Amino acid sequence: MQTRDSLGVPVSGASPEGLARLETAVHQFQCYIGDPVATLAGAAEASPQMPMGHLFNAYLHLLGTEPGLVATARELRDRAARLPMNDREKGHFQAVSYLVEGRWQAAARALEDISIAYPRDAIALQAGHVIDFFIGDARMLRDRIARALPAWDAHMPGYHAVLGMHAFGLEEMGEYGRAEAQGRKGVELEPRDGWAQHAVAHVMEMQGRQREGIAWMRADPDAWSRESFFCVHNWWHLALYHLELGDIDEVLALFDGPIYGARSGVVLDMIDASALLWRLHLRGIDVGDRWQAVADRWEPIAGAGSYAFNDAHAMMAFVGADRPDAMRSVIEAQIAAMQREDDNARFTSEVGNAVTLAIKAFGDGNYAETVRLLRPVRNIANRFGGSHAQRDLLDLTLIEAAFRAGQGALAAALAAERREAKPASPLARLFVERAKATRLAA
Repeated sequence: MQTRDSLGVPVSGASPEGLARLETAVHQFQCYIGDPVATLAGAAEASPQMPMGHLFNAYLHLLGTEPGLVATARELRDRAARLPMNDREKGHFQAVSYLVEGRWQAAARALEDISIAYPRDAIALQAGHVIDFFIGDARMLRDRIARALPAWDAHMPGYHAVLGMHAFGLEEMGEYGRAEAQGRKGVELEPRDGWAQHAVAHVMEMQGRQREGIAWMRADPDAWSRESFFCVHNWWHLALYHLELGDIDEVLALFDGPIYGARSGVVLDMIDASALLWRLHLRGIDVGDRWQAVADRWEPIAGAGSYAFNDAHAMMAFVGADRPDAMRSVIEAQIAAMQREDDNARFTSEVGNAVTLAIKAFGDGNYAETVRLLRPVRNIANRFGGSHAQRDLLDLTLIEAAFRAGQGALAAALAAERREAKPASPLARLFVERAKATRLAA
């Protein structure tokens, strides 16, 4: 049985109720709100012969980089395999299969082909966009969406999400003016779209517009944070603005409240927690026992070795909490990961292992080693995923390590580079002043 969704995309095996629940889950995914996994369970109950219910659910289990959820995704994929599928759904089946195998690049290409044939396939667009983020492909973050834009208009459900994704891709490609306009338009159409909200936050972060960023995030936090499974990351962006301005008490209050007050065990939340505490650590700020709670959550998956970007953030927590056994587990897992044939072997060998070892070296007080490890990879760090704002942590670590290693000329050069990129940045000014003081003291 073939039917079509509200955008005209063909769907197999769907009853009216099952299709309605599938589309509700798509909306939840687009806004990063509610519980799309539970909604899809209802869709499967209403339409057990609908393969996209199972395949979409598999994506949701895979796109959080949670090592413990791969088995569930595989089971969902296998349920879909027993059902009749049209060509579009066969493409999704292939993409999910690639992800289960850790073949992120192949999954991105499979979803690209679906989006070319079915530009209004909202699941293919967003799953592909998320994968582009995880593999650090800034051009495809923009162009995957740009290709589909002519097939969409403001009267279609989910158009806000297409604008928000396009905005983020534009931002990652440095097209800040267009990115901000698209992101603001997306939020205007759907105030609960956390991704569009986040795209504008990225623009302001990259341009050093801290006070505007604070105003943007604080204008209506209920819209982007209520029942949102993406809210921690958006609160993290607000904390970055305050940190840049030196509002340390506010940063700690945000950490203790919406960022990590719940002590989440969700990997993406733990990444934000580690990244924020590490930035404070680089500034020499005592964060008390906060590292312990984050390390507690990382420790059960310290040996997963499934995604190098996660490994680096786990190492930050273990350094901060002084857990040498857990540090060894991460390093051993990376050594094993580099022997495999999945994409993470390349993420780890090209960038992730050097970054993780550099963070450990910084914790050991071996700042010269941190510099040695980070300098070769900082310009290719996109290869292990994340955004420019997230990977800025590597530059911050390198600058601080250069100062502490007594490499004053390098520190001054990096400070000047940062000041040129962000002329209004208070932190960049502090680095420049510190470099001058270092030269005068020499």
